[in-house]
Amino acid sequence: MQKHPLILRHITRLAAAAAFSLAACTAIAADTVKIGVLAPLTGPSASDGQEFVNGVTWAVEEANKNGGVAGHTFEVVTADVKDGSAANVTSAVERLAGTDGVEAVLTGYANLSMFEIDLFKEYGIPYLSAGPSPSVAAIVSKAPDDYWCCWSYTADFSGYVTDLLPVVKEFAAQGKANIADKTVAIISSDNPYSKGISEGMKKVFAADGWKLTVDEIVPFGEVSDWRSILTKVRETKPNLVINTDYLPGNSALFLKQFLEDPTNSLVFLQYAPSVPEFVKLTGEKSTGVLYDMIGAALDTPKWPRGPKLLAEYKSKFGIESGAYGVGLYEMTNMYFDALKQVGDPKKHEEIGKAIGAMTKETVAGTIKFDPKTHVALTGNDYVPTSFWQIVDGKRVLVGPAKYANGAFVAPPWVKK
Repeated sequence: MQKHPLILRHITRLAAAAAFSLAACTAIAADTVKIGVLAPLTGPSASDGQEFVNGVTWAVEEANKNGGVAGHTFEVVTADVKDGSAANVTSAVERLAGTDGVEAVLTGYANLSMFEIDLFKEYGIPYLSAGPSPSVAAIVSKAPDDYWCCWSYTADFSGYVTDLLPVVKEFAAQGKANIADKTVAIISSDNPYSKGISEGMKKVFAADGWKLTVDEIVPFGEVSDWRSILTKVRETKPNLVINTDYLPGNSALFLKQFLEDPTNSLVFLQYAPSVPEFVKLTGEKSTGVLYDMIGAALDTPKWPRGPKLLAEYKSKFGIESGAYGVGLYEMTNMYFDALKQVGDPKKHEEIGKAIGAMTKETVAGTIKFDPKTHVALTGNDYVPTSFWQIVDGKRVLVGPAKYANGAFVAPPWVKK
């Protein structure tokens, strides 16, 4: 049956409207940029992994609420690296690289050797990490121009090796520590991060005339009992006890078992006390512990961005941020800044180079990258080695003086 001309015109208009609507929907879908997050969502580092996701999600929601960046809105896609093994990290990277619309990937850390940088180089995807910077430098420095993809928000780790000794000497000069014997016990975990720091510290302390009374390394992973090592500590009674195992559960257990019969020693624990989980596990026993951070949020009025973002994170998620919640928020915004310059999220190389060329004030200090290593610069004018002490469940920034918001106090177990 022949249709009336008015009906035909109406059908034509409906078809045109439908086609326009479909095109509009397609444009919107194509306009959504996916940001990949590599994170340990299960396993012993899951608390860190959740911070990674929280930080990126926070920045993405904020950007989308403000209308997007350079005409683009964003979606977060996660991939679980689990225990951080090479197999699990490779699988996670392949999943993100194979997901349509993923134009950049961020992480706090995935594998501590950072081998995945070579995968992102091959895939040609911008990758911003906050993992062990020495591993990044070792890979990138061989051919920096080939690694336009990859940049380390974490600054040079040299301060982790060199900066503890002068700080301990300063505390001793203030009468807050006894280092008359110049003895140190160093315990580590068998992974590139922990072992790299502990091996470097041994050389620094030895060069200053210190005696290494305990030198122990445990297999990487969960430690169920530290007492056999602590027996050696109690036999030698060192002035300083160092444990560079970064897993919060392991570090908390070490402190608890140390305090069963403490020696008259300062206790320095690498990284783990910065994680909120550590204080939950140790409670009031955490008071007196010293740790340092390169890339921590500078929670001090002397660097207002630090306390501002830490307060916003806690308000949004109901928990305190360690290094990574606010850190991944900053890293996401660094990607957004690069996208503003470039405009097209698919121009991966231009975006990677824009990230590498920027100078940006963040919660950790001023980020500027070394073009030879693609690692953020360290130092008081860039990203400092910050020293912290836990007192009554709160983290007090005790050095360097440029940023300190409190003074170091002698630990309660140390006899005067």
